[in-house]
Amino acid sequence: MFKKFKLNTLLLFIPLSTLIFCFNSPKNDDEKMQTIMVSVKNTLSYLHYSPKPINDAYSQEVYDKYIEMIDPAKRYFLQSDLDEFAKHRTKLDDYLNQGNIVFYNLTYERLFQRVDEIDKMTQDILSKPINLDEDETIILDPEKKKFPVNKEEQYNEWKKFIKYNILQEIETLNAKEESQKKKKDSVIKNNLKDTIKVEILSPEQKRIKATDEVKDLVTDSFRRFKKRKKMDWFRLYMNAYTEVFDPHTNYFSPKDKEDFDTSFSGKVIGIGAVIQEKKGYLYLGALTIGAPAWKSKQLNEGDKILKVQAKPNEEPVNVAGMLVEEAVRLIRGEKGTKVTLTVEKKDKTIREVTMVREEVAIEDTFARSIIVNAPDGKKYGFINLPNFNADFEDAKGRNASDDIKNEIIKLKAQGISGIILDLRNNGGGSLTEVGDIMGLFMNEGPYVQVKDGSGKTQTLRSKTNSPLWSGPLVILQNELSASASEILAGVVQDYGRGVVVGSPQSFGKGTVQTFVDLNRFLSSNDDFGSLKLTIQKFYRITGESTQKKGIESDIKMNDFFTHAEIGERYDDYALAWDKITPAGTFKKLNTFDIAKLQKNSTERLSKNEAYLLLQQSAKWKEELDKEESITLNQAKFSEIMKQRKEQVKKFEALDKLENGLKFSRYQEDLAREKTDEVFKKKSENWIKNLQKDVYLKEAVNIIAEIK
Repeated sequence: MFKKFKLNTLLLFIPLSTLIFCFNSPKNDDEKMQTIMVSVKNTLSYLHYSPKPINDAYSQEVYDKYIEMIDPAKRYFLQSDLDEFAKHRTKLDDYLNQGNIVFYNLTYERLFQRVDEIDKMTQDILSKPINLDEDETIILDPEKKKFPVNKEEQYNEWKKFIKYNILQEIETLNAKEESQKKKKDSVIKNNLKDTIKVEILSPEQKRIKATDEVKDLVTDSFRRFKKRKKMDWFRLYMNAYTEVFDPHTNYFSPKDKEDFDTSFSGKVIGIGAVIQEKKGYLYLGALTIGAPAWKSKQLNEGDKILKVQAKPNEEPVNVAGMLVEEAVRLIRGEKGTKVTLTVEKKDKTIREVTMVREEVAIEDTFARSIIVNAPDGKKYGFINLPNFNADFEDAKGRNASDDIKNEIIKLKAQGISGIILDLRNNGGGSLTEVGDIMGLFMNEGPYVQVKDGSGKTQTLRSKTNSPLWSGPLVILQNELSASASEILAGVVQDYGRGVVVGSPQSFGKGTVQTFVDLNRFLSSNDDFGSLKLTIQKFYRITGESTQKKGIESDIKMNDFFTHAEIGERYDDYALAWDKITPAGTFKKLNTFDIAKLQKNSTERLSKNEAYLLLQQSAKWKEELDKEESITLNQAKFSEIMKQRKEQVKKFEALDKLENGLKFSRYQEDLAREKTDEVFKKKSENWIKNLQKDVYLKEAVNIIAEIK
């Protein structure tokens, strides 16, 4: 399941060769798609780091990739559809060269034909009594499945799928009932006044309730499916072509690119509210403290959104049945402009609320820190960096290096003895931010080598000679640390500036991407989207690529993901590992006794019951993920779930885990919490998670031993 895991892109913005592809302005979506195909093909051929021959072999790879992407669980198409599609298997290279969408049209139209049929099919299945006592089995692993031979077989497969979901929903109801009983028993035992109502349903009532819930879910999923436009599905088709070049080369529609830019810069222009969908209606979720929706004092979480007026002079748009992302784009807009929401309050009154759009920061994407009060009496700084964000559009915008700098300044004022920089789950970001962050911890020097498709190599250097922190440093990483995270961990390791602690190896993404705006090559005012394109590979200053191999931790600790297939090495189309000449000679700043640190860590972890239990949990989860099938007989299914619950009880101690670490907060954060409820709740949850973090506790033990 993790083979398709996507990561933030590592970007290096460089000038590109000028290519001009002349086309007439498209008259409709079909012509627009044809233009995009040819433009993507030309861009891939001219600018990709390692272009593939556009031939029949490539066509067959694209075909297999596309079929897997469009119907991954083999639920929609029949085998007869695949037989018909197969006639095009060696022609997709020609279609890309010509801008021919005949195969795309065929698969798109057939998909929606099948969806309409299956929608009616599932309604029929759910209109009749469903027998949960039959001895049937459903195949869970798509690789072990075949496409249905005919509609009768497809009907039976969907019936099994619905049964499986009903059985899962019944188990959810059982778990909820059990949880309510425990709460009530606790109230009685402790003589509390609170009244806990326990809804006891009979087996038949649970079956009916579970069936109704699954019916709503299935109906809603088909409704959302049909709302997707032809151009939305086209991105999937184009990505079959691009991802066969390498997994990080992707086509982005204009809307997709806008979303990427938002996540990369860590800010959005809007009203500061989460939009949620429930059974075809849109509701307001959490409101960001201080943002326009919150400041209006007229909107609340749970309000139903009826209409959105994007501009004062435009007619309001009814958003009933609209997809969340469509409504979000109506609500977003230019800073300083007005947007009006018509909402239905919980008391059923209707209210129009006009707000001025503002820049809303997505704080979860930015660095944050806290003081760790260790058992040895010393204080250590813990900095979490979610990604290497940078705002290329705004010179005053936030970026990762400035955020880290500010956190170090705050930590130094608290008299810390070391810093733990957490890069776990950090998928990367801006390459230039790595050099700036490096300069906060050491003097100037090369930090990465970058090689383009022609073989030309460039060495990037940090030019700072006044590091802000020169004391002990530990980098925490795991299998999801990728790209820019790997460069930073690698350069810290290569210079001997600090110790890398965590999973045996990181993700292994050693390629550089940039966005190529397809409009720049076309004499048209239409927006054709962008191609995120692999144009370079990067290498450590030792000359070794991080591609596929990643960064090997100095002190290894098996992570929860260690037992899963996560990493570039599991992708069939990932570029290969290689090595180039080192970036000159450089002197190690420190020579750590890694063998001794590892020995001490291994001894501690061998006695750490929480760590050992976590490993058991990860291995058990891996075994579950590898299950190929499961029974649909309710009695047998319930027995399996009972056994799993017993197994889960073994791991309940992980939820109650306390690593013994104590944390101190900054005065400014404590002051903010008095007025910012959302910030307070997030801070409380963050600290709770840190108090359960086995890996952070071991990182503190390790940094305390570093001389």
